[in-house]
Amino acid sequence: MIKKLKAEDIMIEEVRVTSPKDLVAAAKLKMMRCNVGGLPVVDNRRLVGIITHRDVLLAGGEALGLKVNDLMTKELYVANRDTPILEITKVMADKGYQRIPVVENGNLVGLITQSSLIRALAGLD
Repeated sequence: MIKKLKAEDIMIEEVRVTSPKDLVAAAKLKMMRCNVGGLPVVDNRRLVGIITHRDVLLAGGEALGLKVNDLMTKELYVANRDTPILEITKVMADKGYQRIPVVENGNLVGLITQSSLIRALAGLD
């Protein structure tokens, strides 16, 4: 069954995001309030990066006054709706990624997290 699953089958469609122009402090607060470990960074729906709680912690307190654009990771592995889940899980395991953005024509359409992947796999018969 898992061999048939694609990104669109398990992706989170209502994704919390931040803007590259937002302050890192605002992104950190949003992550805390939404209980998420990272936020895709979008500019007019276009995925331009990702910022994680770990990025903020490693950068230290001075980073809170920076813009998200200054701290975000810009080179990302992304999936499309048809990317097989087996490929995504391999990338997550090999690279240690906890979240994979799903894009269509460069626009963010969903997010696969380790939690969403586990929930989907737990629901398989």
